[in-house]
Amino acid sequence: MTKVRYAGFGIRFIASFMDTLFLALPIGIVIYFLSDGNWFDFTQYKQNILAAMSGNVNKAITNMPQVDRTWDVINFIVLITVSMIFWRKWRGATPGKRFANIKIVDAKTFREIDNKQAITRSFGYLVSTFTLLIGFLMVLFREDKRGLHDLLAGTAVIYDDIQEDSGTL
Repeated sequence: MTKVRYAGFGIRFIASFMDTLFLALPIGIVIYFLSDGNWFDFTQYKQNILAAMSGNVNKAITNMPQVDRTWDVINFIVLITVSMIFWRKWRGATPGKRFANIKIVDAKTFREIDNKQAITRSFGYLVSTFTLLIGFLMVLFREDKRGLHDLLAGTAVIYDDIQEDSGTL
């Protein structure tokens, strides 16, 4: 019998934070320069931060910077592609997950996920985000620590130390 330890919210958050620093941020910087600075307007971001810091939060919220959706889509596709390459190379792990010793697996078989699951899970992140982050917070309350994106894709995040149980009590 296989012994599985599901990865909880804290370790998954740490892995995601590391992936943001070491994957998403560098990819975003490259995409920004490829867009010749047209992806989004840093000047407006700076003005919004100054407005928010001076106590004018409403102004900061109502004057959101313009974003070129084409470059948003390109960034998303590149990020999904790079993540899928890591999932394939490192059997379900991105650099952050590998550092945290966790990986994404099929929820029923605990084997590597396929491309369909990887793509579904990636789009599931959007669903988990647009549900006021409830899709991510579900991990805190479920015994199997699966978020909405995991449920949609049929995946689970587990510690990468599956051991075979000898069957003895």
